[in-house]
Amino acid sequence: MTQLDQLKQHTVVVADTGDFEAMKAYKPQDATTNPSLILAASQKAEYKSLVDQAIADGKSGGVDGVMDKLVVAFGLEILKIVPGRVSTEVDARLSFDTQANIDKARQLIGMYEKAGISRERILIKIASTWEGIKAAEVLQKEGINCNLTLLFSLAQAVVCAEGGIKLISPFVGRIMDWYKKSTGKDYVGAEDPGVQSVTQIYNYYKHFGYTTEVMGASFRNKGEITELTGCDLLTISPGLLGELAASEEAITPKLNAANAKSLKIERIGSDEKTFRWLFNEDAMATEKTAEGIRNFAKDIVKLETMVKTALG
Repeated sequence: MTQLDQLKQHTVVVADTGDFEAMKAYKPQDATTNPSLILAASQKAEYKSLVDQAIADGKSGGVDGVMDKLVVAFGLEILKIVPGRVSTEVDARLSFDTQANIDKARQLIGMYEKAGISRERILIKIASTWEGIKAAEVLQKEGINCNLTLLFSLAQAVVCAEGGIKLISPFVGRIMDWYKKSTGKDYVGAEDPGVQSVTQIYNYYKHFGYTTEVMGASFRNKGEITELTGCDLLTISPGLLGELAASEEAITPKLNAANAKSLKIERIGSDEKTFRWLFNEDAMATEKTAEGIRNFAKDIVKLETMVKTALG
């Protein structure tokens, strides 16, 4: 049995891509997209008709109208392939505006529902800023499920759980990148700071009985994935899905909800002052969240430039 098949026995496997063919090949349960993945996919010849259609359908609403049509068009195509959910991201430039996140999420859900897709199959992706998490709290009460992305710390994870957020995406590889750059060390297996961060969040959630799902994301190597076997979900790029499918080495589950119950874990606060202080004290989380927002915003601007050119 391949490692991918073994992994699927313990963890929900999600495809981290905008590439439809990769999804068909690896049969994930769900799929996640982000501005960078949509930008990469939209520049491929095989997706030209999808992009052209989004431009034609959305041009009356200008650049913003086309951008919304484009992300939803990719989402709708993905939902024809995966049996579960698709994550669609809100513009990263809204990361510090609670109301703007709420408005955009409602708009995107409305577009999906108009296309005949129930909101249960959509996760609205929002950055894990204080404002983003507070927006997601409001949306969750309306039955709009959220995926809190760009999450690098327990402080962010705790506020999400207390807010009843459906799912979080802690970033494994980007945490490791930061520590590797700051210490000059290579990290392997259970020593990987990204693996340790997701393990800590998973154990905290299961220990205190939170229902928020933990989906490890942003992997740099196969070892990070196998070390998190047993996590609720893992979202994995096509290259690493291929590596897992090509190996038959045995995998043993590392994360276990029952084990987490017996651990000694102290509860931490989820009010704004506590959140901002703990987040500020974590240089890695502060820097990587800000960098992630900047980079997603850059790719949105590139997408917008492409749309403006097409609109003439």
